[in-house]
Amino acid sequence: MKMILRWFAGGDDSVSLKQIKQIPGVSGICTMLSDIPVGEVWPLERLIALKEEVNSAGLELEVIESVNIHEDIKKGLPTRDRYIDNYIKTIENLSKIGIKCLCYNFMPVMDWMRSELAYPLPDGSSALAYDHEEILKMNPADIADGILSNSKGYYMPGWEPERMGQMGEDIKFYQSMSTEDYWNNMKYFLDAVIPYAEKYDVKMAIHPDDPPFSVFGLPKVINSAENIRKFLSLNTSIYNGLTLCTGSLGADLNNDIPAIVREFAAQGRIHFAHIRNIKHSDDKVFTESAHPSQCGDLDMYEIVKAFHDNGFEGYIRPDHGRMIWDEQARPGYGLYDRALGATYLLGLWEAIEKSKK
Repeated sequence: MKMILRWFAGGDDSVSLKQIKQIPGVSGICTMLSDIPVGEVWPLERLIALKEEVNSAGLELEVIESVNIHEDIKKGLPTRDRYIDNYIKTIENLSKIGIKCLCYNFMPVMDWMRSELAYPLPDGSSALAYDHEEILKMNPADIADGILSNSKGYYMPGWEPERMGQMGEDIKFYQSMSTEDYWNNMKYFLDAVIPYAEKYDVKMAIHPDDPPFSVFGLPKVINSAENIRKFLSLNTSIYNGLTLCTGSLGADLNNDIPAIVREFAAQGRIHFAHIRNIKHSDDKVFTESAHPSQCGDLDMYEIVKAFHDNGFEGYIRPDHGRMIWDEQARPGYGLYDRALGATYLLGLWEAIEKSKK
């Protein structure tokens, strides 16, 4: 297992590589080239420069999060083959700089959604929050405006302004699409891409839907153990795997996260893990919390134990953190709370490891 942190390149992060290097036990970062338009090839020279920047700080770069998938692929349009070819070329270029894992998602239109980016918590910190009823009262454009206007000037992955311009039309398109057609479009993508992932030794790791329930009639399919089984059966290669996000799946109170981890880690199909805790105040109403079990609804000991005991050898990052100690940073991606989360998770791993001896 390798503990890493997400870092945003190109001067678009309040957290420096030097600071990340000082977190005990963190060996590397995952990142992306956020300025490359969705669907275009990531240039090799840019990737080489990125790797050199990360390595010069004493950190590894083996995970990319993420290479976004063009909407034409998700829609199954005739133009999808061009974008799939570009995706394959990007995978080839990633392999040339030593990337071993590619996190991505197949969520339509919006990669993730929250009703608030700085919800005040009782301890004086703030965190990302979701209230389903409040979301349903908004129109999609208002949600996009709220997220972009409260981003503190930082790029918000999945909410690129150029994508938001056609959001209304995209939502209407997906509302008329059957869930089975959406699965078929996903399989088409996997069957085209996975052979090249095998060839270039880059494991593909899909992120679950966030939130895991439908909003505005959009298809949500990577949201439960049953649907994950279906997804993995679409292409049975070990290179077709998961980014297991405890917070995304844990937003549905029906999901047993330790059981899900045990099942798919034992199959070797989890390549990357986002581990965070959340606290529900009602069904489909939650705030993101500090990582320890006592702070939220998820049993972090049982989750980490499930990874450890089932042979997980991939990458873990502490997912979104609260804003604490007056830090000013990209919502969810400050330094302090994620550093606390990393050391907490590493402490759990060490304790579980030593208890087996």
